[in-house]
Amino acid sequence: MNSPEPGEFLALLTAEEIADLRAAGRPRKWDRGETVMTEGDTNDWVIVLTAGRVKVSSHTAGGTEVVLAVRGPGALLGDMSAVDGGPRSGTVTALEPIEAIVVRDFASFLREHGRIAVLLLQLITGRLRDSDRKRVEYGAFDTTGRVATRLVELAERYGEQTSGGLKVMLPLSQDELAGWTGASREAVSKALRSLRDRGLLETGRRRVIIYDLDGLRKRAR
Repeated sequence: MNSPEPGEFLALLTAEEIADLRAAGRPRKWDRGETVMTEGDTNDWVIVLTAGRVKVSSHTAGGTEVVLAVRGPGALLGDMSAVDGGPRSGTVTALEPIEAIVVRDFASFLREHGRIAVLLLQLITGRLRDSDRKRVEYGAFDTTGRVATRLVELAERYGEQTSGGLKVMLPLSQDELAGWTGASREAVSKALRSLRDRGLLETGRRRVIIYDLDGLRKRAR
């Protein structure tokens, strides 16, 4: 199991609560590209990622994919549908091989673990705040600013400091990055070229090397 990301569901639990979660669930693996959950389905189960990353996405009426989030180890997925009985609000797809704990009848688990139910409420509130922030970004920032913002987020979560700069192995294709920034692929390519021309970063196949993270943060505003 990989260490959970700070602030994710699994990172907030005690060792005893993690043991209870494992006892209530079962481990499962998915290969890269596999669909873990499908938008519109109704289920009572959730997953808690223990290794690997996924994307959460939705499709517009015109069929365009919109990437809502990238989640990593420790993330809880599917909780809203499991709690309120409504349909899944997004599709979850493995960006790389992933491992997770699958917990069925999650609502019953929460009834038996009051502290975890409160933590979940706090996490959902945090997601709503993040969603509001992204809506402001889409209205206030240009495409380059939105791309820079997403790259800063990935760098802070997954960046590896090397002698040549901060290396970020991108779990997303350029099309998926476009879907995450609410822009076209062509606009994202132009934005990345602009950031390269400023000397802020270098791009390669599914990787970015950031030379000036502070400069990238400034462009993200």
